[in-house]
Parts: sequence; C-alpha cells; structure tokens
Amino acid sequence: MGAVGDVGRPRHEPVGGVMKVAVFGLGYVGSVTAACLAAAGHEVWGVDVDTAKVEPIAQGHSPVVEPGLDDLVAAGATSGRLHATTDPRLALERADVSLICVGTPSTQAGSTDLTYIKRAVRDIAEAAQVVVRPESGFHSIVIRSTVPPGTVDEVVAQVLAEMPPPDGLTFGTAMCPEFLREGSGLADFYEPPFVVVGTRNPKVGTALTDLFAFLGKDVQVVDVRTAEALKYACNAFHATKVSFANEMGRIFRHFDVDSREVMKIFVQDTSLNISPYYLKPGFAFGGSCLPKDLRSVLHLARMHDTELPLLAGTLATNERSVRDVVDRVIAGPGREIALLGLSFKHATDDLRESPNVELAERLIGKGYNLRIYDAIVNPGRLVGANLRHVTSKLPHLQRVLTDDPDAALAGADVAIVAATDRPAVQALLRTPPARTIDLSGRLGADVEALHGYEGVGW
Repeated sequence: MGAVGDVGRPRHEPVGGVMKVAVFGLGYVGSVTAACLAAAGHEVWGVDVDTAKVEPIAQGHSPVVEPGLDDLVAAGATSGRLHATTDPRLALERADVSLICVGTPSTQAGSTDLTYIKRAVRDIAEAAQVVVRPESGFHSIVIRSTVPPGTVDEVVAQVLAEMPPPDGLTFGTAMCPEFLREGSGLADFYEPPFVVVGTRNPKVGTALTDLFAFLGKDVQVVDVRTAEALKYACNAFHATKVSFANEMGRIFRHFDVDSREVMKIFVQDTSLNISPYYLKPGFAFGGSCLPKDLRSVLHLARMHDTELPLLAGTLATNERSVRDVVDRVIAGPGREIALLGLSFKHATDDLRESPNVELAERLIGKGYNLRIYDAIVNPGRLVGANLRHVTSKLPHLQRVLTDDPDAALAGADVAIVAATDRPAVQALLRTPPARTIDLSGRLGADVEALHGYEGVGW
C-alpha cells in the first residue's frame, strides 16, 4: 500500500490485477474513488449526468475542491487510466465492477431519497444489454453511497429483476461503504479504518478484495445489511459527539468554566472507543453526510415505532447551536456583521447544509448587513447539489462574498469566525471589531486576548 505521499505515483500492476471499473457519480466520493483507483493502476471510467463534473476530469482537473485531488486527477488523465463520460455504455464496456457513488439526499420527511441509486442501477442494467461483457462473464454492482439497510436486497434487486442481464452475463451486488472526510479524502482513502464488503455472493467479495488489495487492509466480508448499517452507525455517532461537546460548552460557560479544558481531559479516556476527533466544543455540525444520515436513522426508527431520544435531541441541539449564535448577535449592539468562513469545513468548498450558510441566511433575514469571507469558496466553481443548496439559501452570495478578510472586516461591529486560516487570524488582529464570536476555539491566544472576544461555548 502506498503512503499518502505516494498517491500521485502510477501503479501499473495492481496487487490484485488490473480491473476496469465504472464509477457512477463524480461528486466528492466518486471523484476521490475514481482518481485513487486509477493511481493504483486500474482502468477507471467516471460517469455522471452533469457535464460540469465530467468535463474537468476529461481535461485533467478535479470537479471538486479537495487537497491533492487535482494532481491525482491530472496524473490519471495523462496516464490514460482515468476517463469521464456521460455515457454509461462507454464505462460498462468489458467492465468488471461498477461503484455507485451518487447522492442520497434527504426527502422532506427525512427519509433517504434513492432516486439516483435507482437511476444508476438502471443505467448499468440498460448498458449491459448492448456492450461487450467482461471476460469473466460476471459484473459486480457495488453501492458506495450511504443507504438504509435493505436497499441492496430490495431496491437494487427490484431494478435488476425488471431488467435482468443478457445471456452470458451475471450480476452480483454488494455494499462497500466509504469513510472519507472532506478535506482529508485522499489520506482517508489510502488509510481507511476498515474495508467492509456486504454481499452474499462470494464472487463479488473476491472481486472487491482484488480491487482494493493495494490498500494492504484485510477485507471484511459481512452481511449486506451490516455493511449498510455500519455507515449510519458511524455518522450517527460522529454527529452525536459534536452536539454533546457543544452542550457541555453551553452549560459550563455559565459557571466560568473553559469547556475546552474539560473536554481535553475527557477525551484522554479512549478505552471505550471514544475518538477525540469531534469532541471539541464549537459550532453546529453540517455537510453532506451527518445531517441527512441522522435524519434517515430517525425516520427508520419512526417507521418501526422505536424511540431514539438521544439522536432526536441531537438535531434539536444542533439547531440550537445556530440559534444560540443568532440570539447572541441580536442581544448586542451593531448591525454590520463579518462572517469569516462559509463552508462547513476548512479546506473544502462544500456548502451543503453548512451551519455557516444557515447562520448567514438567518442574519440577513433579520436585517443585518453581512459580508462573508472564504478563501476557497468560488461561486463560479460550485456545481450540482452544492450549487443548488447555496443558491436556495443565499441567492445573492456573489455580492456579499470576498476572498479578502480585511474587506469583510472593514466597518464590522461583530465578527463571527469559523475560518482558522492565517489570513483570517491576522486580519482579526489588525482590525478587531467590537465583538468577536469564535465558533471553532482554534484561533489562538492572541485572538482570545482581544477586547470583546467571546467563545461560542466557553
């Protein structure tokens, strides 16, 4: 297995043999997966209905912002191992495996919308009718997107039953969840906590063991529903950790306690498998995974008359984290607000369900004059669900967004700070506003010593 520093080096002879792989969906998960598999030496075809995602890969660029991904995509395109297309037939020609990495957004009721999963499976089944089959006569259809338990057995199986493979070709299905964090996607791909394949078909298990052999990890083959549930368990736990730390911050600040110190000691106990990663008081959680997957878990519980009060409370306390900051702004003087940091996480441009976007929308709705700084977000590069979400929330983003923190802070009465990059911190120190509300707790001692500094939970 190559180290993270080796991710751009071509691997002409993968440990498990060269395979042709179709990756359906070229968002964060699909783009990282496609580029890394191509770097491992496999022949990879990315498929997406959105030309704004296909064309950059064809030109040797990543369609999404992810550290290191541009170089990896360029290397894959130059080597001829990484391709992108809107035509599933090109990707399925002699392909051994299809990895489905499409979006699974929430419905208004909180359930998981499987429309794109069904469409991808149908596209595969239709293309398989006319393309040349792989030499093995076997094709693995693998879900990588986060889906409720039973999706492969019921939803995927139903689509395939309506359009069975042609003579001489057999389909096998599986769930192989991904564990990629935006901002560290390449490192996470090459050093996963585990590689899990949920399938009842031993041929699929063998195919995916060969596909991911270069990672140097034992592949755990489990029941398909176990694999589907695993990602929900992980994301539900991560979401719970964020909200738990924020609740500690909100209560302890009334007792003049720095909850960061409390939690710093708390996470030293790792014997119960508590990771320190999310256990830091701060702002609300957001992004493309935790909110929707938590809603999906709660929807499944309601459908089975099962109460999950902690997880139900997690969404409420997350919303309270946003409302708490709005209330604190309203309680003080000033109408000019600088918001430093818009994406839900540093080093990405993902605005989907970003609590900072929600905060901006609420403050603008209450009549505040808002200027936003973000070093990475570029409205011209946003595509797909990312673009749709921010357009629905902040239709005039272009007019209030700047990549200059000094411009955002000019004349501001209050700075709400999510960004932790050096330019933002230096600008705060140069021209501190009357109030600074710190959402991260990682701005440093100099900023915390400023007059008017407030920690969101300490």
